[in-house]
Amino acid sequence: MSGALTTSRRRFLQMSSAAAFASAAPWPVSTAFASQTAYPDGPVHGLSVFGDLKYGPDFTQFDYVNRLAPKGGTFSFQAPYWYFNQNVLTYNTFNAFILKGDAPPRMELCFDTLMVRAYDEPDAVYGLLAETVKVSEDGNVFTFSLRPEARFHDGSKLTAEDVAFSLLLLKADGHPMLSQPLSSLKDAVILDEHKVALQFDGSQSRNLPLVVAADYPIFSKRYYTAYDFKQSTLTPPLSSGPYKVGKHAVGHYVEYHQVENYWAKDLPVRVGHCNFAVIRVEFYRERQTAFEAFKKGKTFYREEFTSKNWATEYNFPAVEEGKVIRREFPDGRPSGAQGWFINTRLDKFKDPRVREALGYAFDFEWSNQNLFYGLYTRTQSFFENSDMKAEGMPSAAELALLEPFRDQLPEAVFGEAVMQPVSDGSGNDRKLLKRASELLAEAGFTRKGTDLIGPDGNQLTIEFLNNTAAYERIVNPMIKNLERLGIKASLRIVDPAQYEARLNDYDFDIASRRLSLSPTLSDTIREMWGSKAATIPGTYNTSGISSPVVDALIDKAIAATTRDEMTNAARALDRVLRAGHYWIPQWFKNVHTVAMWDVYGFPEETPRYFFPVEELWWIDKEKAEKLGKAG
Repeated sequence: MSGALTTSRRRFLQMSSAAAFASAAPWPVSTAFASQTAYPDGPVHGLSVFGDLKYGPDFTQFDYVNRLAPKGGTFSFQAPYWYFNQNVLTYNTFNAFILKGDAPPRMELCFDTLMVRAYDEPDAVYGLLAETVKVSEDGNVFTFSLRPEARFHDGSKLTAEDVAFSLLLLKADGHPMLSQPLSSLKDAVILDEHKVALQFDGSQSRNLPLVVAADYPIFSKRYYTAYDFKQSTLTPPLSSGPYKVGKHAVGHYVEYHQVENYWAKDLPVRVGHCNFAVIRVEFYRERQTAFEAFKKGKTFYREEFTSKNWATEYNFPAVEEGKVIRREFPDGRPSGAQGWFINTRLDKFKDPRVREALGYAFDFEWSNQNLFYGLYTRTQSFFENSDMKAEGMPSAAELALLEPFRDQLPEAVFGEAVMQPVSDGSGNDRKLLKRASELLAEAGFTRKGTDLIGPDGNQLTIEFLNNTAAYERIVNPMIKNLERLGIKASLRIVDPAQYEARLNDYDFDIASRRLSLSPTLSDTIREMWGSKAATIPGTYNTSGISSPVVDALIDKAIAATTRDEMTNAARALDRVLRAGHYWIPQWFKNVHTVAMWDVYGFPEETPRYFFPVEELWWIDKEKAEKLGKAG
């Protein structure tokens, strides 16, 4: 099992609220972007948070692409990750950028952005719609010069008017993960047909202007003047990207067709990308149904997230005949935070001792051996698989950040970084359950027969919420352990639409989710852990964390002027979050486990920070013809 059951988002999840919490910090929080990172005078072709760019102004392609990759063929798959209101199990709208409705994954491929990310750099972005960008001396104004050749799919010009319109529209009516970061965007000013200035109010993080440039879609003002942006619709929108919506059948599939006359196909940032003529996203409501479809060759690519399948089920004829192959590709990104998130908005979970006790009910060692075939490592940190993970005792740099808050923090923050308990592998470790009982007693709970009664006089009840039966075999052993503690626990499986609606409204006890992180922190962490996000529907502060200390450490992390400074702030933040016991961490692996029909070509080297197969791979015609799948 892994993150396919959970929600991911646009390019490393770098969207977030731009609300400032500087008042909570005992240090001055700088907000001047340019004073922290020196840019050359005049327009530049690219930006990065700490000023380093791998590719110069005359680069011809990214190193991880094959500029000679053949075009054509179909890439058919079930999407392994998705963004905003997108849903991997079904869809009812093509508007992927509002909270309402369920959109199909990969709608983002239909839209261009001002700049694009380099997947082999932590945070660098390079011009797409924008040929160059100039940063003001105070770091609050980013002026983009647009390429005059930019076009929408109907042949109309894409101009500064469309850029300004789009960003202000998303600020007003976009999905919360898009609208909240733009609270620091004061205005988008049209300077001429091909020049637009984004004016920030000074509260933005260093990374936010880059996020806006690389991750925010640009719409047609003319189109969305005629159509209501706030409404769900199955009318394919006018767009400008390398693909557009083609054939589709709601609940079954959607095809994105390559735009033959795509205006940017020969730009350095697009060379070697988008090689498939058709990207076809298939929809299956059950994991096993999706797996059977892959076995029969109805889909050609599968990133496997079910350990049982990976270990035991790839023995069907196509594998034995060499038609289907398996590969592991390295994943150099922070694995993020995957776990059962506890809704601290509920009175029964407000005491951290209760939350800590619940963690003792999950026997990872037994689960990994008996359910996961030893394929996973226990997640410990909100910054797992990165150097931002706190380990051992706090460093001097971490202590300098934590000491001002000593009277507001548990002593555990200042000792060894909080680690999850290691069991004897039995599935019901008596020592761990005894410690859980002790914590619950300290929190005011008492046993009445087989029931655990809280200070309010009621039995403690817990409902685990999920959208797939695949979690039953994992949650049920936990439920048995919780029952041993006197807790009445259950698993509720709901359909995908209801699941997302309940998460958006925070209508749950405990829910599974994965929160991915960028290697360079941005305002996104406000949406995950910031106090303001705890009360806004649709954010990713699933646990409802509301802490002035957390807010202050977030400020410090995203205001860092060097990577070392950011890393130390992240480690301090990690210590505080882990000591709060806001979640029950699950598991991770640092590879992509991929099964595919042997019809693809792909670059020799996988970019470290993203794995967009549908953007970078291609059909190997010789392989496809050999398998009879060249059509």
